[in-house]
Amino acid sequence: QLQLVESGGGLVQPGGSLRLSCAASGLSLDMYHVGWFRQAPGKEREGVSSISSYDESTYYADSVQGRFTISRDNTEKIVYLQMNSLKPEDTAVYYCNAIRGPTTYWGQGTQVTVSS
Repeated sequence: QLQLVESGGGLVQPGGSLRLSCAASGLSLDMYHVGWFRQAPGKEREGVSSISSYDESTYYADSVQGRFTISRDNTEKIVYLQMNSLKPEDTAVYYCNAIRGPTTYWGQGTQVTVSS
């Protein structure tokens, strides 16, 4: 059983930065395709970024391309989401998930608020 715990959220001013962490326990994370999603109040959950377990290829939503960077530390079993140049519209609860075959795990989420 894989458990995921997100951390690193908080309140930041526009233009600021945060680094989110998705820490895994129970199983190794390097065999999983890992993604970051977010859900703002009144909106559907949307995919933000992901990193492949096969070749470490990455994906970014257009809205975060050039500002967010996803990376993984397989030794520490953590996937990071570095978020720079944050905008108020980035405000949301951020979730990570891990997928391998038919199995998907989700974390509990961490709140990111971008406001002056």
